[in-house]
Amino acid sequence: MWKKNKNKKQKKQAKLPKYPIRDIPLFELKKAIDKYSDQLPNQIPLSVIINDDLTLNFQLLAPFLKGIPEQTYYMTRETYDLFEEKDQQLAFDIDMIQKAVDDYMQQTKELPVINGDPYKKVSFFKLEKLNLIEYRPELAFYLTDEEYLITYKKPS
Repeated sequence: MWKKNKNKKQKKQAKLPKYPIRDIPLFELKKAIDKYSDQLPNQIPLSVIINDDLTLNFQLLAPFLKGIPEQTYYMTRETYDLFEEKDQQLAFDIDMIQKAVDDYMQQTKELPVINGDPYKKVSFFKLEKLNLIEYRPELAFYLTDEEYLITYKKPS
């Protein structure tokens, strides 16, 4: 019985197309993610393409890219922001801070921003008081008006 299942698995793997490893720029990856997202059923979140380490599952994206990227890319689970390898830490920081902001608002019914700050700078102190963050990121984060999402870009 075991051999029979093993043979089925080998046949299935043999049917999977092989995609070349190639240089895929960020804009091309974004287009492929959009196409993949468009064909997803409504009840399936885009996060299915994000691995635990925030890398992307390129086996799912390969048919849209017609290849596998040489580069490593990261996508946040909380905001779906896409980053190159050099910005890996930023992807982790965004996920941690966005989740902490959401949890803070749920617990306190207020925004975790520095009082009186016109840019709505996120207060790491307020998040720390409720044990919602493990460390303070190097960058500052700001709350946007769009669904209380965070950004690392200071508003103008």
